[in-house]
Amino acid sequence: MSSGFPLFFQPTFTQGLIIGQLSILLLLGAVLKYLFLESSKYPPAAYHQQVDNDAFVRQRNFQARQTLPEHDPDAHESTEWFNVLLKQIVDIYRSKLRDDATGIEGDEIARKRIESYANSVRPVGFVDHITIHSVNLGLSAPSLYNARIRRGEQDAPSEIEFDASYMDTLSLSLSTSYLFNYPTASFARLPISLTISLSQFKSSITVRPPSTSSPSPVLTLTISPNFVLDLTTTSLMGSRAKLANVPKLHELIQHQVRRVLATRATLKIPLPGLSSTSSDSTTETKS
Repeated sequence: MSSGFPLFFQPTFTQGLIIGQLSILLLLGAVLKYLFLESSKYPPAAYHQQVDNDAFVRQRNFQARQTLPEHDPDAHESTEWFNVLLKQIVDIYRSKLRDDATGIEGDEIARKRIESYANSVRPVGFVDHITIHSVNLGLSAPSLYNARIRRGEQDAPSEIEFDASYMDTLSLSLSTSYLFNYPTASFARLPISLTISLSQFKSSITVRPPSTSSPSPVLTLTISPNFVLDLTTTSLMGSRAKLANVPKLHELIQHQVRRVLATRATLKIPLPGLSSTSSDSTTETKS
């Protein structure tokens, strides 16, 4: 008589294979859930780590990165006067974004405004509340050079084309979570911390004057679709275990920023005072 315990369940080969696959899936799910994902409904406020550790380095090296490409001043019209004007305009926008406050107070006002806007446009079902930790609005402005005139054909107005270059200390540091809604809503969350900074932007810009025959004349500015955009991204993903600087995340962010710029590459500026004139003439024609 055998002293061993009797086996009440003797699986077949197929049953054993299925049980083994299920065991691997359960183990993988446990690793993801307890190492990378956050399952609590209200995650601790301090679980996001700051990743913007090189802001002072970017500030210190900004002047060294600001050199424009060499060009022949005799071959193109100088745009130095316009660069001075553009710098003053950009500084006004920075000041108004900070409510004309300076120092830490102005930084906090700008941070809250950007945080409010980011949460107003985020996809609520997939992205948790976005917290903006710090904002650097930069110090410089786009620089224009190599202005040239392109003669229009027949009655078409001439176009002005110039090159633009923008290198600054512009950066944004934020944290949020990606929500997993399966098998239930907000089943788990993947914490993400990001710092996005601008390395350089270069493009040719075309200015098209308004047509004299247009009922509503507009000045048109168009960015070339072949613009150069370089962003620097540092990231941390995960709750207990951290994944740092995931290349695919950098590619996704850069692609989305490029897509937004490409869809808004054309800016039409109505000439002031002419819209009312055209509407008055239309009214007279109808009467």
